Amino acid sequence: MTFETLGVIPQILSALIPLDYTKPTPVQAKVIPLVLEGKDVIATAQTGTGKTAAYALPLLQTLARKIPKEMTKRSIRGLVLVPTRELASQVYNAITSYSKDLHVNSIAIYGGVKLTPQTNKLQKGADLLIATPGRLIEHLQMGNLDLSKLEMLVFDEADRILDMGFWNEIELLVAQMPKKRQTLLFSVGMSKSVKRLGEISLKKPVTIAINNQGDFAKKVEQSIYLVDKERKCELLSYMIGSNNWHQVLVFTRTKQSADEVGKYMEESGLKTLVLHGDKAHSQRTKAISAFKEGTIRVLVATDIASRGLDIEDLPHVINYELPGDAEDYLHRAGRTGRAGKEGKAISLVCKEEKPKFKEIEKILKYTIKGEFYKGFETKEWAEKEAKKGTIRAKIDHEKANKRSIGIKKKREAIKESKAKKGKK
Repeated sequence: MTFETLGVIPQILSALIPLDYTKPTPVQAKVIPLVLEGKDVIATAQTGTGKTAAYALPLLQTLARKIPKEMTKRSIRGLVLVPTRELASQVYNAITSYSKDLHVNSIAIYGGVKLTPQTNKLQKGADLLIATPGRLIEHLQMGNLDLSKLEMLVFDEADRILDMGFWNEIELLVAQMPKKRQTLLFSVGMSKSVKRLGEISLKKPVTIAINNQGDFAKKVEQSIYLVDKERKCELLSYMIGSNNWHQVLVFTRTKQSADEVGKYMEESGLKTLVLHGDKAHSQRTKAISAFKEGTIRVLVATDIASRGLDIEDLPHVINYELPGDAEDYLHRAGRTGRAGKEGKAISLVCKEEKPKFKEIEKILKYTIKGEFYKGFETKEWAEKEAKKGTIRAKIDHEKANKRSIGIKKKREAIKESKAKKGKK
């Protein structure tokens, strides 16, 4: 199957060649023909499955069928709603690439930057708008844009939009849009809130569910290292430094943790930048660019980077802390192993986080065996082993927090010693 057989027009096909889009992904193969037929669609698929192109290609093709005259101010006919400014920027860049041979104008608006430049662009008019809900409502309230001519609406990462508390805003927006329109909804899972959103915004939708967890497990090597909470920073620094990893994305649950971990990594001699919601847009953009370009080794981020950060060859993702929502584990781990590449997703799990990982395993539908990173065994384990009075226990007890001697070598040494005594 090719994009051509799916009905994609030559002007878009030519734009896909330099992007190395040779074969449609499963979600693209199923969604694109339905959208071109004018159907409403609900699609659930994990991150990294090609969802952006799945909706963007047919969206652009549909908008390109009816291009206004040059002298006419363009009205917003297509709207893509996304949860974060990072994802808005990523989607805008992708759409700009796909539409380079089309006469379709696009604009991206999001918070964290000044309103005036966005207002000026909106006043000039555009065919397609990519926006975060909060900033979109600001512009609507200021009278900077009109959605009365809207023909196509896309909810990208709908679950995340709702998780961020935008339900009231979404209801308000949907009420202002023409009832006669085509609507597409994309989400990782089908939560109650996502189902409700589908009920109020879509008409007779076709539901597509792509389960690629098997492929995800093949592409992404997942590991769990059990470690005491107070030794996480030390282990993280040691892993990156001793293995000479040059591009590592580290996730924390809170902004405070991100700042603390970032400071520790810098003091350890690892070039590091921090990304979270309190950072200015310019700082966030700079951090992502530096990480992509390889001028820094470590990017420490909250879940703000679990969606909207697309780095094709990112080799390592480390969960310094597990996410509050188990499904966000898939988004985090999905930053690696993209575009057919392999990657590693590592989680540093302390005693308090074990129940949370059980929730994650329910979503994965398989278990991941926890292990110790040599030299960073937990105190609890060492104490239990010490009580057993085994050879290994004595070694670990005596060499606490130091590199332990291998059990096999120690046993061989003891046997050799006994053999010499026997000869005497």
